[in-house]
Amino acid sequence: MTQPEPIRRVALTLAAARVPVLPLRRGKVPVGNCPACTDNGCGGRPNMKAAGPCTCPQPCHAWAAATTDPRVIASPAWAPAWREAAAVAYHPGGAGLTVVDLDHQDAITWARQHLPATRTVPTTRGQHWIYQGAMPSANAVRPGIDIKSLRQYARWLGPGTGRMIALPSVVRALVVKEETTSARRGVASSPTLALWDRAVATGCRHTESYIRTGLERGLALIRFHTESGAGSQAFGVARFLAAQHTTCPGPCGLDAIGEEITAAAVAVGVPEPYARRAVANGFRTAGEHAA
Repeated sequence: MTQPEPIRRVALTLAAARVPVLPLRRGKVPVGNCPACTDNGCGGRPNMKAAGPCTCPQPCHAWAAATTDPRVIASPAWAPAWREAAAVAYHPGGAGLTVVDLDHQDAITWARQHLPATRTVPTTRGQHWIYQGAMPSANAVRPGIDIKSLRQYARWLGPGTGRMIALPSVVRALVVKEETTSARRGVASSPTLALWDRAVATGCRHTESYIRTGLERGLALIRFHTESGAGSQAFGVARFLAAQHTTCPGPCGLDAIGEEITAAAVAVGVPEPYARRAVANGFRTAGEHAA
């Protein structure tokens, strides 16, 4: 049986760095739900896609149980999970990160040709490329490539090497194709996403890293409001981001930034017309304050 203390110490170290963690069993899978949480009988946790009232003290619901609270990690309720744990997992989106999981050499070769270099962590068969910024998760965006960020967990395999850079548009675009496929009957689709990049901001005085970091933090705030308040948050994010560009000669690509804010709000249930009005009002308010 695995000794729990070394694994739990790793978890506590990560939690102290504000990285939400959870235990993994052999096979890289989370511990099973307790009887009350089986088949989502508890209603689910508040931070899940379908928000619920669950306050189970055990590490049920996989990534949704990930925490940075050392009292929870060291609690008696989590002790059985640590006793059978084989590894530590973390919630990349909860830490403001995105993991591009490259499962084999062909995937690594493709990434080296198409993605900007960032912090890299070796895995059993491939590599994790880690970017600063959160986004929707998706499996099989390309052969051997998964995106792990929001509503997903990744196995902790060490800090890796290399300088971590801001999440680039090319990585976000890997998921856009999946999000914009025809919706199932009765399910509303997200708006087509126009991504911000330097090509649409030729008159902006800020660096691409500055813009993307601020935008990703704003989008993460919107996605956090899965139950209510996402529309108001979209207004606030739009107003704040637009205010950063009031002294730029322009153009700064605010239309593309607005599309990303709108898509984030729609993804958590805000009607698209309302989301667009909130963004437009945020932009307008920023301009009025600058005048």
